[in-house]
Amino acid sequence: MKKYSLFQFCLGFILILGCVTWGTAFQNREAFRIGEITVSPGEMKSGYLDVPEKGGIGSRIPFTVINGAKQGKTLALVAGIHAFEYPPILSLYKIKKMIDPAELSGTLILVHIANLHAFQKRIIYYNPYDWKNLNRVFPGDPEGSISERIAHVLKKEVIERSDYLIDLHCGDGNEALIPYLYWMVTGNEKLDQTTKKMALAFGIKHIIIDKSRTKDLSQSKYLGNTSVLLSTPAITTESGYLGRTDQKAVLRNVKGIMNVMKLFQMIEGNPQFTEEPVWIDHYEVVRSDHDGLFFPLTEMGYYAAKGEKIGYVTDYFGEVVQEFYAPFSGMILYIVNTPPANKGEPVYEIGRVKEK
Repeated sequence: MKKYSLFQFCLGFILILGCVTWGTAFQNREAFRIGEITVSPGEMKSGYLDVPEKGGIGSRIPFTVINGAKQGKTLALVAGIHAFEYPPILSLYKIKKMIDPAELSGTLILVHIANLHAFQKRIIYYNPYDWKNLNRVFPGDPEGSISERIAHVLKKEVIERSDYLIDLHCGDGNEALIPYLYWMVTGNEKLDQTTKKMALAFGIKHIIIDKSRTKDLSQSKYLGNTSVLLSTPAITTESGYLGRTDQKAVLRNVKGIMNVMKLFQMIEGNPQFTEEPVWIDHYEVVRSDHDGLFFPLTEMGYYAAKGEKIGYVTDYFGEVVQEFYAPFSGMILYIVNTPPANKGEPVYEIGRVKEK
C-alpha cells in the first residue's frame, strides 16, 4: 500500500473539503423566479413579463435573467422606459453577450424594452394606446391604463425582486443631451451613500444632486424614485441623444454597468470611480406654454448666463408666441433640437454647477 505523508494527507483533505463546500454552496444557491420563468444557478433565460389586457389592450415586456452560479446581489438594469432612447436598449444586448453565468456572483435582470408599444411605433415619451408617459405614472395601477399597468408590473416583478437598480435613459428622439445622471437624495444616509457610490462608479462626469423627488410612494412618478422609496438603491443615467444609436453612448453605458457590477462584487475587478465629478446642485426643466415650433438659440453643454436668451416658440404661422431666458446661470443639460413644440412639454433643461 502506498504511504502518504502528513502533508499530502492534509492537502487532500483540504481539497475534498473545498469541493464539498463549493458544491454545497452551489446547491444552496436558489433558482430565480420572475414572471413565468425559473432560472437555475449558472443559467441564463429570456422571456416576457405579461401585462394583463384591459379593454383589449395588453403588453409584453422582454427580459433576460442571468442567474450566477455564485452567491451575490440582484441588480436590475431597465431600458426602454422611453422607447425612442436607443443606446440603453442596445447596451443591454451587449451586456447579455458579455456575462458568463458560471462566473457571475448574484443575479442580473435585464429589462430590454420596458415600453414595447412605443418602441414598435417609434414614439417619444408616450405609449400610443393611452398617450401617457410611462416614467410619470409609477408606482402604477393594476386596474389602470396600459402605461399604469406596465409600471405596476415593473414595480412588482423587477423593483421588488432587486437589491439595486439602474434606470437607463438618454436624449429622446427630440433631445440633444450631454451625458449626465441623477443621484436621488432621500435623507436616508445609508441608502444615499450607496447610491452615491453607484453614481460615481457609473463613470459619467456630470451628476445631478436631486432632492426634488417626492417622498410619497403613491405619487412616485419615476421608476428610479419608486425604487429608492422602496429602499432599493437606484440611479438614473442619461447617455445618448436625438434617438441615435452611436456606439460611444452605448459603450459608455456598458462600461458604467460593468463598473457598478464590480462595485457590488458581481464580477471580478476593482471598481473605478469618477475622480473629478461635476455636481449639479439645482436644475430646472423649462416647458412650452404653446403648441407650435421651437427654435433653439444654443446647444447642449453650453454654459448660459442668467437672463440669456435660450430659444423661442412660434405659432404655426411663424409668429413668436413665447421666448425663453435662462432662469439662472448654468449648463444646458439638454435642449430640444426638432421643431415640434407642444404645450406642457420640455424645451430644455438647465443645471447649476455646484461651487467647490
